[in-house]
Amino acid sequence: MINLTPDDVKKRFGPLFAQKFLVMVDERAGRAEILEQCRARGTIEWDAMNRRRAGGAVSSVNVEGTSMTIQARLGKYPVNFGAAAGSIGGQALESVEVSGGEVITTWSGIAGAGVGIAACLPQAPGVIRAEYPTEDDLNVGGARTNHVRIISPRYEKICIGIDDTDTKTEGATWVTALKCAGACAIEGMEFLNMRLVQLNPEVPTKTTNCVSSALNFAVRPGKIDELLEFVRVFIEKNTLSKDTGIAVYRGIASSAESPAHKRVKTEIMTLEQAEQEARSCGIVFIDRNGRKGRIGALGAVLWGNEGIEAAGLYGEHL
Repeated sequence: MINLTPDDVKKRFGPLFAQKFLVMVDERAGRAEILEQCRARGTIEWDAMNRRRAGGAVSSVNVEGTSMTIQARLGKYPVNFGAAAGSIGGQALESVEVSGGEVITTWSGIAGAGVGIAACLPQAPGVIRAEYPTEDDLNVGGARTNHVRIISPRYEKICIGIDDTDTKTEGATWVTALKCAGACAIEGMEFLNMRLVQLNPEVPTKTTNCVSSALNFAVRPGKIDELLEFVRVFIEKNTLSKDTGIAVYRGIASSAESPAHKRVKTEIMTLEQAEQEARSCGIVFIDRNGRKGRIGALGAVLWGNEGIEAAGLYGEHL
């Protein structure tokens, strides 16, 4: 086994194009989420199609610009290419394993795709080290097959839903939410993204648009409580409303199966219904108000990882 740091890989192959590598795990659900960023969109799209085709530990792949998010299963799985596929190349995620505070992802690639997993990805910020089974795996390009194990820090995923920080005359929840994310500088935390979630516009007690906000973070396990306390204090200090709600989900499992996933966009829910649905989904509220903002905060969490449709009315698509 040959162990190389990202700097060692860069010295050997020269600077390449990977700009981020981050793995979040949810052991309870047996799932992982892998985030990669590259300098160019074309390579991300090609990698995404090849990894999806190869199967292995990959469940689904999503591309936004030069970023790729992989939903994966924990464990080791067979992949759908081998030496016979050398004529078209290929790239696969074979396994995702947790080892204490680290995550080990195992990759294989053929031809140009082998360069991606053996020379490019191990250079990415976020990688601790790469392990190559043999010296041959460091010979990249042509029709060769390459294998590598990439070790990175273990993160968990936290989705925080926020609603009712404004009034009918001043403020905007999305502004408060983004300011909160920008002010948070906790070591061991990565801010992933923010989504505006369009809820049911027929709700009579809305401020104007009936829109809540979701903040997604990747967090080292020992930093989760610190993150949640920071968010709670910041939001409650800067809110203009007495109805503010803050909801939290810790994990990667999909929320689309919840009955409330549709209801928050199409019905008028009561606070009691929202709190009951949150309990059934493992969503907790950390605000100290217990008021109507919890309904929108729940909706933000339920839609916070659902893509651009979160911003539309129910059933709207681009």
